[in-house]
Amino acid sequence: MKPRILVLAVGVAIGYVLGTRDGRARYDQMKAKVTELWEDPRVVRARKDVEAYARQQAPIIRERAEAAAKAAPGVAKDVAGKVATAATDVAGQVSETAKDVSAKAAATAKDVSAKAAATAKDVRTRAGEVASDLRERGGAAVDGAVEAAGKARDAALDVVPDSEADDEDGKPTS
Repeated sequence: MKPRILVLAVGVAIGYVLGTRDGRARYDQMKAKVTELWEDPRVVRARKDVEAYARQQAPIIRERAEAAAKAAPGVAKDVAGKVATAATDVAGQVSETAKDVSAKAAATAKDVSAKAAATAKDVRTRAGEVASDLRERGGAAVDGAVEAAGKARDAALDVVPDSEADDEDGKPTS
């Protein structure tokens, strides 16, 4: 895919999300789900573990650096390498945790999107069924009203004499 088309597609997607009510609603849903995931006890525990590990390693790294600085310039270089290695390890663990959280958030967002689409389809189907039912009921009501009006007309015509020569009972006067 050409980069320009990809940029255009991303721009259209962002415009949809930020510019339409449906897009804004989906954005709010995704944001709520990501917030829920971010506040999930397992994620909070993982973040705290990473923070605790970093705090635990910080004094060790500082002590190693101070000892190396006091020992000799050659030893300082060796300690600096060890510090870099420890820092790289910490960064790797933080990176893995961030990737895990990101993957879980993406999976959750995809799941939420699929469920929202299914719910919208169900609502659309149900609305069609209700509309059809209302049409049928309306047609039956109109038919019933026409029949009742016809009966009322017939009853009214039965009361009216057929001619002026008839009496009230409908018998001719002689």
